[in-house]
Amino acid sequence: MKYISFFTATILEWKHLLKADSYKDIIISSMRFLVFDNRLKIYSFVIMPNHIHIIWKIAKDINNVDLQRDFLKYTAQQMKFKLTKEDPDRLKLFYVGAKDRKYQFWERNPLTSRLPSMELIMQKLNYIHQNPIRGKWNLCTEITDYKYSTAAMYYKNENVWDFVTHLNEAS
Repeated sequence: MKYISFFTATILEWKHLLKADSYKDIIISSMRFLVFDNRLKIYSFVIMPNHIHIIWKIAKDINNVDLQRDFLKYTAQQMKFKLTKEDPDRLKLFYVGAKDRKYQFWERNPLTSRLPSMELIMQKLNYIHQNPIRGKWNLCTEITDYKYSTAAMYYKNENVWDFVTHLNEAS
């Protein structure tokens, strides 16, 4: 049986690569594809300048590790293509020269935690939605004002993300 999980991935060395909306849109595009390809359901997310948090449930027939790897690999490739074309000097910041890759965009070993109860799911949901107004970020004043989050869906009943399933509809 598959569980709803909390997934977090961080940009290499906490660099603020995702500050520009065009890089956030790469993440959105990949999430949308994976949902419409029936590989997972996404219940909540936030895309911060240097990391992402997602509450998702991976399809029964999909290996969790494979999906996470494919998601991060695809988004990294798209970021590399974009930087190569638009900002080659910035691309150099992600050069690692490793045996298996020339550039690296995501930290290794993203965090995945199983959420076996609604109480834990709600704790993570609130954590995700509070992220943009916490501490150093101050990306908005109201959590529902941050565009790259599902907060407006849960607190204002405004769903602008056609690939997100509300937790009330979780199966």
